[in-house]
Amino acid sequence: MKSSLDIAQEAKPQPIEKIAELLGLTKDDIELYGKYVAKIPLNLIKKPSNSKKGKYILVTAVTPTKYGEGKTTTAIGLTQALAKLGYNVVCTLRQPSLGPVFGIKGGATGAGYSQVIPMEEINLGLTGDFFAIESAHNLLAAMLDNHIHQGNQLRISLRSGDIFWRRVMDMNERALRNIIVALGGPKNGIPRESGFDITAASELMAVVALTTGIDDLKQRINRIWVAKSENEEIITPKHLKASGAMAVLLRNALKPNLVQTIEGQPVLIHAGPFANIAHGANSILADYFALSHADYVVTEAGFGTDLGAEKFFNIKCRQAGLSPDAVVLVVSLRALKAHHVKHTTKLPDMFKEGIENLEKHIENIKIHGLPVVVAINKFPDDDVTELNYIKEISLEKGADAVAISEVAAKGGEGGIDLANAVIAATQKPSTLKFLYPLDISYRKKIEIIATKIYGADGVKFTEQAERQLDLFDEKLPNAMVCMAKTPLSLSDNPTLKGRPKNFEVTIHEIRPSAGAGFIYPISGSILTMPGLPSIPAAERIDITADGKIIGLR
Repeated sequence: MKSSLDIAQEAKPQPIEKIAELLGLTKDDIELYGKYVAKIPLNLIKKPSNSKKGKYILVTAVTPTKYGEGKTTTAIGLTQALAKLGYNVVCTLRQPSLGPVFGIKGGATGAGYSQVIPMEEINLGLTGDFFAIESAHNLLAAMLDNHIHQGNQLRISLRSGDIFWRRVMDMNERALRNIIVALGGPKNGIPRESGFDITAASELMAVVALTTGIDDLKQRINRIWVAKSENEEIITPKHLKASGAMAVLLRNALKPNLVQTIEGQPVLIHAGPFANIAHGANSILADYFALSHADYVVTEAGFGTDLGAEKFFNIKCRQAGLSPDAVVLVVSLRALKAHHVKHTTKLPDMFKEGIENLEKHIENIKIHGLPVVVAINKFPDDDVTELNYIKEISLEKGADAVAISEVAAKGGEGGIDLANAVIAATQKPSTLKFLYPLDISYRKKIEIIATKIYGADGVKFTEQAERQLDLFDEKLPNAMVCMAKTPLSLSDNPTLKGRPKNFEVTIHEIRPSAGAGFIYPISGSILTMPGLPSIPAAERIDITADGKIIGLR
């Protein structure tokens, strides 16, 4: 059997100018980055009018397991299937982070015959957007420490917790999570505790994903909380005179990247906020452009409905003024079985906890007022009886439609049934319902998310989190909430599978993302800087003498 990398490398991509033509663009309209990648200039992007807006489809999934559900593969395959039915369709995705590529997760360009190409370029930095975001973020960190070293005229407080801005790098590096900077004497600055987050967790990554243009970008940068002064004033990049230089570094990172599926449909890959830490969706700019140029736009949100989809609805859609026409919920037999702790081969026992998990994810979509199509991602050894059982139970649990998807094995042809089900779902009336209003306390917002979406009995806040909530309620009211939580359970405990009951969510720290428009509470043992596994993916990645990359997945 061919690997996904083999399939991607054997594919014959169209020149990117040909892909641009499908969007009504000429070679002069786009900015070329080689033969198969281009950027979309900002002057071509406007918020779509209702009369010219394509149908907006979100792809999400049940709680992830080590076996994978195939969410990105399904999004790409659905795009290819809609094109086979004669529709003008665009897929919009996040850009993969180098940390997971070299860590345990691997890349994020699909699988089999439902992939985005050039796979190697996309997984290994693409047009440099992540590097620009990393540079702008660390420029601000450098200017902050330089200001302190040069006399600290703003009287920035060096008390523990009063400096919010850490550094970032796009690599899994546990040794940098907590560090002391400026050791070695006065010439190196004033020593203090700090640390690194992964670039995908940078507030600037969220800002790039949520901004609507240069002017909005600069306004968002100026709202970022960098530190507190000794008299409790909030210090921002504007105070440090860093905003202009940061915007300059981000100027090209704002432009969506145009690539293609393995079957030649346009794909916009732009921004890459993690869903377990940040809001887990690609950029508003990419979606604005796609919705103005396509009949259907297929996008995805990270992990399950409790993370990516919840944040997609309540953060991205709220800020963008958009509403999905339908939601695809991806499941697989082996993923549902993985939720069942007792080994059995009998129906329905083998699926008991998995079905409860599926039911909760359907419920989470319905809470937001949207139609849901369950896509069963079929693997070659799946049992037909079991597939039919999941189809029946999905409808029983509230799905509007169910379809078997074989897009990894068959490409777009394997997603025709799913495409037809999605088309029908988009014709149903739907109105996006936000989970919480903005003018209530952060405690209440967090409790609503935890109880309604996770199924928790309540929320516990540490003393530190309580103090931080009081600060944000006073100085940053009416923002959204972006929960940082494990993706491996509906709860904040990754060992609790299925649909956990009788649990509380514990919030031990809360960080501000004022430029992005939200705060993010950190629950459980979630880390904003991942570490490498015992056998990193980097060990198998190499390049041959003729320039062929091997070992990517």
